[in-house]
Amino acid sequence: MYGFDGFRGAMMAGSRMRNGVLAVLLASAVGISAVPLPSFAQGYRFSSVTIEGNQRIEPRTILGHARIARGDALSAADLNDAYQRLVNSGLFESVSLTPRGGTLVIAVKEYPTINVVNFEGNRRLKTEDLQKLIESRSRRVYSPATAEADAAQIAEAYSVTGRMAARVEPRIIRRSDNRVDLVFEIAEGRVVEVERLSFVGNRAFTDRRLRQVLQTKQAGLLRQLISSDTYVAERIDVDRQLLKDFYLSRGYIDFQVQDASAEMARERDGFFVTFTVREGLQYKFGQTRVISEVEGVNADDYASLLRLRPGSIYTPSDVEAVTARMEALASRKGINFLRVEPRIKRNDAQQILDIDFALVRGERIFVERIDIEGNTTTMDQVIRRQFRTVEGDPLNPREIREAAERIRALGYFENANVEAVEGTSTEGVIVKATVQEKPTGSLSFGASYGKADGVGFMVGLSESNFLGRGQFVSLDLNLGASDATSSFTFSEPALLGRDLKFTFSGLYAQTEANYASWDSRLVQGGIALEFPLSQTARLETRYTLNKSRIFNVSTGGTDADGNPILASSPILQREELRGSLWGSAVGYTLSLDNRRGGLAGRTAYVFRFSQDVYGVGGDLKFLRSEVFAGTQTSILNGDVRLRAEFEAGAIATSGSSGTRASERFFLDSKIRGFEPFGIGPRDTGAGRNDPLGGNYYAVARMEADFPVGLPEEYGIRGGVFFDVGSVWGLNDTAGATGTVDDKLRLRSSVGVALLWDTPLGPLRFNFAKALKKQTYDKEQRFDLTISTKF
Repeated sequence: MYGFDGFRGAMMAGSRMRNGVLAVLLASAVGISAVPLPSFAQGYRFSSVTIEGNQRIEPRTILGHARIARGDALSAADLNDAYQRLVNSGLFESVSLTPRGGTLVIAVKEYPTINVVNFEGNRRLKTEDLQKLIESRSRRVYSPATAEADAAQIAEAYSVTGRMAARVEPRIIRRSDNRVDLVFEIAEGRVVEVERLSFVGNRAFTDRRLRQVLQTKQAGLLRQLISSDTYVAERIDVDRQLLKDFYLSRGYIDFQVQDASAEMARERDGFFVTFTVREGLQYKFGQTRVISEVEGVNADDYASLLRLRPGSIYTPSDVEAVTARMEALASRKGINFLRVEPRIKRNDAQQILDIDFALVRGERIFVERIDIEGNTTTMDQVIRRQFRTVEGDPLNPREIREAAERIRALGYFENANVEAVEGTSTEGVIVKATVQEKPTGSLSFGASYGKADGVGFMVGLSESNFLGRGQFVSLDLNLGASDATSSFTFSEPALLGRDLKFTFSGLYAQTEANYASWDSRLVQGGIALEFPLSQTARLETRYTLNKSRIFNVSTGGTDADGNPILASSPILQREELRGSLWGSAVGYTLSLDNRRGGLAGRTAYVFRFSQDVYGVGGDLKFLRSEVFAGTQTSILNGDVRLRAEFEAGAIATSGSSGTRASERFFLDSKIRGFEPFGIGPRDTGAGRNDPLGGNYYAVARMEADFPVGLPEEYGIRGGVFFDVGSVWGLNDTAGATGTVDDKLRLRSSVGVALLWDTPLGPLRFNFAKALKKQTYDKEQRFDLTISTKF
């Protein structure tokens, strides 16, 4: 009970009381005080206030919400305002104000305290994830408005996962001592999928081709496993931009997505998404030239960097690549603040774009400092080294954009944003990098299958941002039907703070006779340093130390039952007698890859050349060289992908030691249509058929894959291929004269393939036919490969 002289006042009402109730309450006051009912305009004064029903909330707090000053005259409107303030405070389940003569009684019923918060019916979303979404907490005051807002937040979380029909109802269970259990009853409903993706207005590209561009996929055969066919409204905005980028990169400079509509099916279990597009006309490159508007800068020095062929299809990435090359050249020449402005002139009649690359003087702005925010684990230096700009350098907007792309490419962050904001002076800017980190470690279990190797299992542990330093650490164990491999790798991508990648690796591998007639064991360790030579070229130098052995080579005789055992090739028997040998080698790999830096365009190419010199100590003495060249492009509006690859290798021995089978080349799966160890030099004498490998090999492969008419979301494509090549050359054929053919004899095969990109991993079915072979070769007309990680 709480009272005072000279007064504060209030009125009576229920939780949903209207202003009209005030008249009734004042009328009751007439009966209690036995005085005539005054008009609503008349003022009131109470000598005391009594508060009832409060348990946790202090009377002073209640009076504070009412805001009635001592001794003030109160009108009906004042009493109504006091009542509304008490109700809107969110502290009370009900409020009643009863005048009793000169005393006003304020009776309240407080909202209960939440004992526990539970979720019922949730299977797709974890309880701990739902708890992060809500404001209601144990030991807090229960609020119906907050509970309803929490229910809406939970329903929104289900909506994002495609369960648009999810229903969430907050319920309370009364407990003693004015406590309640808050329960969110969840009916998750079914996933609402995209039943059909269609396009209106597209003439140059089929619906099938455009569906491949979008993040959103159409529900198909594997709808229970594929999450990208779930309807997510936010994903449609991303798809609009992906469509625009797709058309712009193919010369359709006027392309527009005029509408993207999603219509829900009558049964509310699916969406029909339709994109209405306006393609416009396709434009090609016309004449290009370089002009200089900067005194002392010769445009001819930059003309060689154009590399845009008139008549080729226009794409912004090609223009961007030319601009980047020119600005990089200016930077190397020490010319600051030079900018390249592509000035495009349209020729609508011929559908060509003439471009002048203007060398202009940019604004004189410097980088004042670089601020990094949001990184809680990753060290600042890991992010900072992605910038080619340091404090005090001239501002290069292109470099800022490229730094943002390099930060995102690290794979350490959910989001990464880099922007230049106003500095402390008009000539300075602050480069601000804001990141949101994500987990970078993984523990993976997997399985693999190949007809050659059987079923295999793998376990992998990796961390790509070790201790927040950007270092990579991995440990892998692979167990197959006939082999076992374990490996360890540590990589520091920025040794001494430079673009110098240091790698240490270790390997243990043991194989058992499967297609070969001998077993092997290898223990190996090595270190490597890799650094860039240009934007697309890198060089790796390395040192390798290993110990290897060939064993379990049959020497003939009889088994326990007296049956004869076929002896292996005398060549292999001599190699086994050499025992365990140490190999010590220095080597290098030169690689070119135009996919680095995003300069690949429609055609990508990769080139690698490597050499390892064995003989820097150790028992083995030879030079091992290998080369690989590959290219890929798309035709027929991107529906058909063409690939061509060539690779070759050679081993040049020193002295009379020669090579062993463990060092020589075997064309495992390099020529389809043949078994592993299936082609090349073999010892066929005395009824045996022992593969020996060769010191040289060369292989060319050509392949095309294409749609097979099934819906794109099934991930099934067809392919055709043609392989040709051989392996040949031995140092030692003693004891096997006339039974070993180590000459260069070409083999070739042709075949078809079925490629299935499943959620569990890529499946490939190869059906091959050998066109050219030797009588002792081993064919393999069908091969199935699968590799999964989960």
